[in-house]
Amino acid sequence: MIKFKIPGVSFSLNRAVGIDRIKRQIAKVTGIPTTKSGMEKKIGRHILESIFPKK
Repeated sequence: MIKFKIPGVSFSLNRAVGIDRIKRQIAKVTGIPTTKSGMEKKIGRHILESIFPKK
């Protein structure tokens, strides 16, 4: 089976079903990121703020 890739055209099942929108709304309301990188940034920020508190 040969797959042809058309530049600029992609399909995401999660986006089509609406899962991305729900995750974004949850993150916005709770303030807790739903992505792995977002969670890592938030945890790292809290650790650094506990070691070096802002004055």
